[in-house]
Order: sequence, then structure tokens, then C-alpha cells
Amino acid sequence: MPDSQPPPPNDASAASVGTGHAGTLLLSGARLMDGRIVDVRLNGGRIEAVGTAGSLAPHSSRLDLSGYLLLPAPAEPHTHGDTVLTADAPAPGPVSYEIEDVQRRATEAALLQLGHGATALRSHVRIGDVQGLDPLEAVLQARRSLRGLADLTAVAVPRLLTGVAGADGLAMLRDAVKMGAGVVGGCPDADPDPAGYAETVLELAAEHGRPVDLHTHGDDPARLARLAAMAGGLRPGVVIGPCAGLARLPREAAARAADQLAAAGVTVVCLPQGGCGAVERRGSAPVRLLRAAGVRVAAGSGTMRDVSNPVGRGDPLEAAYLLASQGRLRAGDAYGAVATVAREAMGLPEVRVEAGFPAELLAVRGERISGVLSLAYSRIVIHHGRVVARTSAVREYCDSAIAVALELPRQGRPDAGP
Repeated sequence: MPDSQPPPPNDASAASVGTGHAGTLLLSGARLMDGRIVDVRLNGGRIEAVGTAGSLAPHSSRLDLSGYLLLPAPAEPHTHGDTVLTADAPAPGPVSYEIEDVQRRATEAALLQLGHGATALRSHVRIGDVQGLDPLEAVLQARRSLRGLADLTAVAVPRLLTGVAGADGLAMLRDAVKMGAGVVGGCPDADPDPAGYAETVLELAAEHGRPVDLHTHGDDPARLARLAAMAGGLRPGVVIGPCAGLARLPREAAARAADQLAAAGVTVVCLPQGGCGAVERRGSAPVRLLRAAGVRVAAGSGTMRDVSNPVGRGDPLEAAYLLASQGRLRAGDAYGAVATVAREAMGLPEVRVEAGFPAELLAVRGERISGVLSLAYSRIVIHHGRVVARTSAVREYCDSAIAVALELPRQGRPDAGP
């Protein structure tokens, strides 16, 4: 016997992924976060009109979203396309970084995350050492293969940038930008001269007009303060994360660091699903403390089924769920961290369910955002105004189990019969 949830949409025009491409798509009967039931008409990759339910006539295709909550689509600000899906690689032996293998894994992972709702993704890719630029080339090929389905941006992450050993890394970083890396990244903590590393990244990014996305654990307050001071005032578009080490500092030290990050105007991307890097450094940043200081906090997934997190899902709604359940954020704020703030951190246009905004949307079966974060099974993903992914789930119980469940409350009543 099926549960009481409404069935998935069954319009003939909405039966297959790809509805509404290069045309008009009407989303009818959708519930918004404020409780309104509306029709939403999409055209040309944007939201053309929003009206009360039944007020908008479809010009071509129609998708019945009765029983669904319609949200701005989440974005994924922190994933690792070069190491993704390697947890089950045959052992012993190193992970394969052959271009074809990395491209296949990066594409598969992006499609999994798209199915969860992320229509834009930022992938950090290590360059240098024995792999050279091959992993980056593979992720850039994956980006091209995903065109029209999801927007994938590559972040070039060199290991060293200072001293004699860093000369090759700097040359390779310049080549990476020329190849198409959309973001200049890196991990200053791994360089013998963290300040010099960060300065090099910031200068090269300014030279080429690229945003900056830096890894740091944040467990050294003085180093984090220098990084924030260097990044502050450069220009909008500087992101650092995951800063999980802040949660292990004394509260006073963490609060001072949060104030410095807020003054610098950087965005912190936390990773509530477990982070990335060494297992002993996993965890999540103190989100409430950062937000109280005025820091913009986005949330990402981090690693996905690799040695750092062999069971990572890459699901933005799971990240939001963890922010709400463990980070004690309100459900709406938790979802905002994986949607509105994540998009802002990635330099993407704002999305609202209002006329004129991009048609980057996620419909999830449910009525309220708190319930959606708890049981987000059925989802419909819309990118550039067309349906690009759909997941439908129906729960069934056997008749005998339902009979027993219905009988148990009766047995506890004083007036229950024999």
C-alpha cells in the first residue's frame, strides 16, 4: 500500500527529462517557502511570470507540481573532481589520474550531484607533481560534456608556489589559467611559506581577473588572521574553507578569528558532511559563531567517495540537514547556505522564484523546508528553464504491517474490546 504522499507528476508533457528546452514551461500548483501555491512560467532560461495557482495559461509544456515545494536550486561550491569516486579503486596501487578515467569519474559525480539538485558545481583540482595538468584537462573535458545539464567550474590547486620548488608550480598555475581554470585556488598551509603562497595566488588572480578559493584548516589563528588581512580589500570573490579547525580552538580565539574574517569580507565555505583532507582534521566550522560575527557562510560537500570520505553523497540537502540538525541553524538559513550564499560565493546570479530571475530551480516533494530537509526523496531539477533530472520515490508497506500498526493504539485504550 503506498504512503500518503502525492504521486509524482504524471502529465504527458512532463514524462521525460528535457521538458521545455528552448520553449516555455509552466510549473503549476507549486508551493513556495512562504506557503503560497503558485504557477510559475519559464521561458528562455528565466522565470517569465509567477501568479496564483490556475492564473497562468501554458504556452507549450506543463508540469504539475502539486505536493512539491519549489526552491532556488542549490549550488555545490566545493568538490574534488580529480579524486572523486576512487574509494573503491582496486588496491594496492595509486589512484588513476589518466585523463579518460578522471573525466569519466568527474562527469559521473557531477551527474549524481545534479540529480540531488546542484545545477552549478565548483571542482578543486590538484595540479603539478607527477600528474601535471592532466587532471585539470580531464575536468575541463567533463565540463564540456556537461554543457546544457550543469555548469562546472574548475579550480586550479598547486601544491607549492614559493622558493625554488615553487617556481614550477607557479608556471603550471599560469598554464592552468590559460587552459580554462575559472578559479585560482590552493592550500597555503601546505607551503613552507604560507603567506608567500597566498600572496602569489592573490596577485595572479588579480592579474587574470579570476576569483580566489583557498583551502585552510583554520587551526592557526595567527596564520588565518594574516590570510584574512591579505584577502581583505582585494575585491569581492575571495572564498576560504573549510576552516574546521576553528571549532577546535578556544572560543575566544575562534571569535577573534571570526571577527577578522568578517572584516576581510571573505566567504567561508564549510563542509558539514565531513570535509576533505586528512581524517584527523575532518569536521565542520563553527557556523553559528561565524554567522554571529557577520561572516557569510556557504556549505559544500567536500570529497565524495574517496579516501577522505568513502561514503560522501555530494547532496546539498544533506549538507543543509546537518547544518540544521548539528549546527542548530534554522531550516531556511541552512538551505540558504547551500543555495543563495553558495551561489553568491561562486559568483553566480541570484535566484528567486520571481519574474526575471534565472530558472535554476529544485522541486522537492513536501510542504515545508524542515520536512524537505528530513525526507527529500523525490526531486525535479530545472536548469536553464528545462527539466534536466528527476528522482521519484514511492514508499510501500505490506498490508499486515499496516493492520498491526492500526491495531496497536486500539489495544492501549481503556474501552478496547477483547
